[in-house]
Amino acid sequence: MMRALWRENMFNHGRWEGPIIDQHMHLDRNNRYLDAVSEFINSGGTGINLVHKPNFSNLPSTISDYQSAYDDTIEMAREIRERFGIKVSVILGPHPVSWEKQIHTIGLQESTSLHLQAVKLAIQYISIGEAVCLGEVGRPHYPVSLETWDAANNLLLEIMKLAAEAKISIQLHVEDDGEKTYSDLAKLCDKANLPRHLAIRHYAPANISTQFTHGLSVTVSVGKGSISKIVESLPNCNSYWGMETDFLDDKNRPGAVLGPKTIPKRTNQLIEKLSESGYSEDKIYEIIENIHSNWPQILYPKKEISI
Repeated sequence: MMRALWRENMFNHGRWEGPIIDQHMHLDRNNRYLDAVSEFINSGGTGINLVHKPNFSNLPSTISDYQSAYDDTIEMAREIRERFGIKVSVILGPHPVSWEKQIHTIGLQESTSLHLQAVKLAIQYISIGEAVCLGEVGRPHYPVSLETWDAANNLLLEIMKLAAEAKISIQLHVEDDGEKTYSDLAKLCDKANLPRHLAIRHYAPANISTQFTHGLSVTVSVGKGSISKIVESLPNCNSYWGMETDFLDDKNRPGAVLGPKTIPKRTNQLIEKLSESGYSEDKIYEIIENIHSNWPQILYPKKEISI
């Protein structure tokens, strides 16, 4: 009875008024920052995964540089919680593009060493409850030399092993090569003993079928046309999935990749599409509650802070 009443309160004339989480958002003090968060909340959003934003124009050269950047991300999360009272989960890690760019300036060995130090530092923050996930890590999404590609995969395997040892999830930044990308990643997960569901493909296409994703979790980039593709592949999905904007908060690229209003908007579009496709209200409720509440709690659990 209580659950039925709570479910009824989540829907208001067909619109969802329950949890709505953007599972991958960047913010920048020098751009929209709190205004972007306000726009998200005013559109119906209730929580964000705040992902460390790399500075490609001023790449970190020491582990201290990474620590300063991580600390700033954590501090932004605190400021947002205090200002708006929403849930903010922090995701920390060194971006694979930073690694690839630094190969050309400091060499492969030193770039790889710095990258792994940054991964281990992020894991330390996760272990004390300051962050919930390692990311975004992965491999370059653009063509590179065969030597660099092999090194990227060896590095990613090592990162996955560290994540498996720490029993944490990772958000993956990878190339878009269809099902082959997922197949490759699944093999790396298995080799590293990292459960596939703890490897979360960020900026994922809208095909969420398990046959396509090979059991990896995904956060779909919910641009135009994505909802129809999600609903089409949903019957064949047995994996965790969610929604993201990958909002960059970049003054040189306003609105990139998707704007702060997107996830609330797409959530209600998904509800409409599911209803049109014959899903019952109970089933729709279950789906939305899973992607915005139940599954994030599984993928991004906060560890207890050690005393």
